Amino acid sequence: MKKLDRLILRSFIGPLILTFTLSVLVLLMQFVWKYVDDLVGKGLEFTVIAELLLYASATFVPMALPIAVLFASIMTMGNFGEKYELVAMKAGGISVRRVMMPMAVVVVLLTGMAFYFANNVMPTAMLKYRMTLYDITRKKPAINIRPGEYYSELEGYVIRVGSKSKDGRILEDIIIYDHSRGAGVLNVIVANSGVMEASPDNRYLHFSLRDGYSYSEEVGNENSGRRPFTSIGFSEQVITFDISSFAYNKTSEDIFKGSYQMMNINQLDTAIAKLETTFDTRVGQCRGDVTMQLRAWKRLDSTAVGQQGSVDSLLQTLPDASRSRAVSLARNTARSALRDAKMYADMLESDREYINRHRIEWQRKFTLSVACLLLFLIGAPFGSIVRKGGLGMPLVASVGFFVLYYVVGMISEKAVRESALGPEGMWVSSIVMLPIGIILTLQATTDSSFFDSSSWRKLFRRMLGRK
Repeated sequence: MKKLDRLILRSFIGPLILTFTLSVLVLLMQFVWKYVDDLVGKGLEFTVIAELLLYASATFVPMALPIAVLFASIMTMGNFGEKYELVAMKAGGISVRRVMMPMAVVVVLLTGMAFYFANNVMPTAMLKYRMTLYDITRKKPAINIRPGEYYSELEGYVIRVGSKSKDGRILEDIIIYDHSRGAGVLNVIVANSGVMEASPDNRYLHFSLRDGYSYSEEVGNENSGRRPFTSIGFSEQVITFDISSFAYNKTSEDIFKGSYQMMNINQLDTAIAKLETTFDTRVGQCRGDVTMQLRAWKRLDSTAVGQQGSVDSLLQTLPDASRSRAVSLARNTARSALRDAKMYADMLESDREYINRHRIEWQRKFTLSVACLLLFLIGAPFGSIVRKGGLGMPLVASVGFFVLYYVVGMISEKAVRESALGPEGMWVSSIVMLPIGIILTLQATTDSSFFDSSSWRKLFRRMLGRK
C-alpha cells in the first residue's frame, strides 16, 4: 500500500469512527429521554440498564452508519481541500477519483458489513431490545415507603409510617388500611413498631408488627342497621404482601419472535408467502359472502315484485303500515349490507398493510446498506468542491443531505405501507439522491467551476455589463 493511500485511510477512518460513535450516542440519548420515566425509580440493576442500552445501540447502527460515512467523507475531502493537500495531489498527477478510491474501498466493505448486520445481527438485537424494554415497562416502581406519606402501590393496601430507620428495616407508628377483601369490609391495623423485610426470592414483603391493634368493620349491609365491629389486640403479628409484580422478570422470546422486525430475509420470504395465501383465501371468502347476499336479495326482489313490474308498483299496493315496515326493513337490510362491506374492506386493508410492512422490512435491509455507498458518492465530491474541513461546514452539509434522504424515505415508506406504491417504492430516496451524487462526482472529477462562487459573480457581472 502506498503512503498516500495510508494517509487517506488514516484521515478517513478516524472521523468515520468518531462520527459513528457520536451518531449512536445522539440516537441513544433520544431513546433515553423517551423512556426515562420507565427507567427511573424502579430499582433496576445496572446490568439490566446496560443490557437495554446495548441492544438499543445495536438497533441504531443501520441509521448511524450512513450518517457517519457522509459526515466523514465530507470532512476528509474538505480538510484535504482546505489545507491545499488536494491541490498538491492534483499537481502530482493524482486525480480526485484516485484520491477517493481508498475511501471507496472502505465504504464498499462497510456496505457489505451493513447488509450482514441488518440481515443477521439486527433481528436478534431487536428481539432482545423489545423483550428487555417490555419487561422494564411492566415492572412497577421500587417499594419506597416514606415517613409521613401514604403509600398505595401495593394492590388492596394503603400504608403509612411515622418514621423509618436509615437502613429502611425498622418502622414506627405504622397504620395499614386493608381493602383486599372488598369494599364491604374495612380493616385497619395499627402498630407501634415493626420490621420490614423481603423474602430471599423478592416475591414477598413481610411486615413483623409489634404492640398493636387490628380493627375490622363490615359496612356492606347498611339497611339492617347492624355493623359488626371487631377490635383485636396483638403483641406480634406478621403480614405478608405479594410483590412479585415489582420484580424484574424476563419474558419468553416466543412472544416477539413472530414480528417482522425480528426476521431475516429468508424468514420474511416464508412469512410473506403464508400471509399472501391467507389474504387470497380471505378475499375469496369475502367475495363469496357478498355474492351470496346479492343473489339472495335479487331472488327475493324478483319473487316479491311478481307481476307488479317494479318495486314502486308493489309498494303502492301495500297498506300504509305494511309499506312503512317494508321500507324500514329494506333500509335496515341496506345498512347491514353496507356495514358488512365496510368491515370486509377494513379487514382486507389491514391485512394488506401488514403484508406491506413485511415487504418494507425486506427492502429496508438493502436500502440502508446501499445508503452508505450512495451518501459517500455525495459526501466525498462535495467536500472536495467546497474545500471546508473541521466540524462546521461538514456537519451542516451532512445533516442537510441526510434529512433530505430521510424525509423522502419516510414519504415513500408511507406510500408503500398504504399500497400507493409497490415494495420497490422503498428505493425512491436512493433514486432521488443518485443523480445528486453523480452530478457532484462529475463536477469534482472535472474541476468544474459550477460551485465556485467567484465564477458565478463574474457571470453576473458580465450579464449586468451587457445590459
